[in-house]
Amino acid sequence: MAIHALSAGRRICELRNWGVSNLELQKILYIAHMFHLGTTGGQPLIDDRFEAWEYGPVSPTLYARAKGFGRGPVRNVFHWIPDVPAASSEDQMIQEAVNQTAGMTPGQLVSITHWPKGAWHQCYRPNEHGITIPNHMILEEFRARQAR
Repeated sequence: MAIHALSAGRRICELRNWGVSNLELQKILYIAHMFHLGTTGGQPLIDDRFEAWEYGPVSPTLYARAKGFGRGPVRNVFHWIPDVPAASSEDQMIQEAVNQTAGMTPGQLVSITHWPKGAWHQCYRPNEHGITIPNHMILEEFRARQAR
């Protein structure tokens, strides 16, 4: 069952000891969402959509909550947001994405999400806003990455 994007965002921030920027948060969430789609037969991690923005895929709901921190670490602005169920496939995927991206720079995370065969690259149009990256394209990105 898909979880709220804000729940996933809070969990990522907790696992990174509240030291993650909004840009990093967005990229880690996208990676977790992509791998969840791929390993569960297309079941989404979050109940929000991703849009193709200049610096990569963005969950608009999560961005709106965390944008006030600019490039700095996102602090706990997730009060009254439900926890990600412990030991769930969603929590496991978030933990895996956090672990796999540990030590990566924001630039490296952007490079991952800007992969030429990826869903963001196929959807992004400069100076256009609100372009949704469909889950089926994110799933295809997962499959293309696995085939490499």
